[in-house]
Amino acid sequence: MKLTTKGRYGLRAVIDLAVYAKDEPVSLAAVAERQNISISYLEQLIAKLKKAEIVQSTRGAQGGYTLAKAPEEISVGAVLRALEGNLNPVDCVETNGEAPCASSDFCVTKYVWKRISDSINETVDAIFLSELIAESDKVKKRTGEQAFSGAKC
Repeated sequence: MKLTTKGRYGLRAVIDLAVYAKDEPVSLAAVAERQNISISYLEQLIAKLKKAEIVQSTRGAQGGYTLAKAPEEISVGAVLRALEGNLNPVDCVETNGEAPCASSDFCVTKYVWKRISDSINETVDAIFLSELIAESDKVKKRTGEQAFSGAKC
């Protein structure tokens, strides 16, 4: 499975908010500058994250964006699904008990795709923003720079 820039940039933006918006809202311009993401693209990502109730906005002179929940309550999986949709590696993976194609009763490879899908989902659902904040703090102690500052990953 390969994530699009929506998933990669959106996760970086959420981590940025988790790190920098602990005490007060952060402007999109500040996030865009630190993460090297265009403001217009970041606005699109933030709209999806707001709809999924992962981030929230505050209006006014001191306004900006913060996480809508505690970092311990937001999984990487929730962020990626808000931005990418389901994380299945192929469209034929069964969802909600419904077979997506007419050949599913005879398809042997569906077991491969289901196991891959389950593994991906279990992994991203087990990683929380609080863990990524801790990793960011380790990077800052080691390098003197905050993690994800304009990173190209």
